[in-house]
Amino acid sequence: MKTITLAFTGASGLPYGLRTLECLLAAGCTVHVLYTQAAQIVAKQELGQTWPGRADDLAKQFRARYGVDEDRLKVWGQQEWFAPMASGSNPGDGMVVVPCTMGALAAIAGGASDNLLERAADVMIKERKTLVVVPREAPFSVIHLENMLRLARLGVVILPPNPGFYHHPKDIGDLVDFVVARILDQLGVPHQLMQRWGD
Repeated sequence: MKTITLAFTGASGLPYGLRTLECLLAAGCTVHVLYTQAAQIVAKQELGQTWPGRADDLAKQFRARYGVDEDRLKVWGQQEWFAPMASGSNPGDGMVVVPCTMGALAAIAGGASDNLLERAADVMIKERKTLVVVPREAPFSVIHLENMLRLARLGVVILPPNPGFYHHPKDIGDLVDFVVARILDQLGVPHQLMQRWGD
């Protein structure tokens, strides 16, 4: 069973993040959730959900929703420097930032490490662990592209949420699952979200 850090930033596209959380838990993973204040605003605007400011309160909310205990799902505040993923001695198996703002992506590319999300990503890079960044922006500027190229050269997976249509999606959930399936594939987490090409 893998241990995955899952980070939500203030970009649009939070349904991708929550579906990823649901699928990771369903696959038996232990998940450490990080979220920004801007992600709370997006949760309200896109999903009609009110996320509390205290990490412990959001953890209780998520555990009740997904039916897991505290051993499987933890939520950390942005200044909790004693969280496991803040150190290369306990980084876990991988990390996903979904959705990822261009600001968070730039901070990661620059090695800023000014908060737990940025530090956790920095640890993934230095420890050569899987880091998946799902940038939600359009169009990309040259600055965005250069930051993504910099991360890609370090081995970071840049996975824009661009769903395909060859699987004949019937609703928005099918489009979300297409992207989440790609995220899970990069993490090596098994799933059956969609039929694979050629099967």
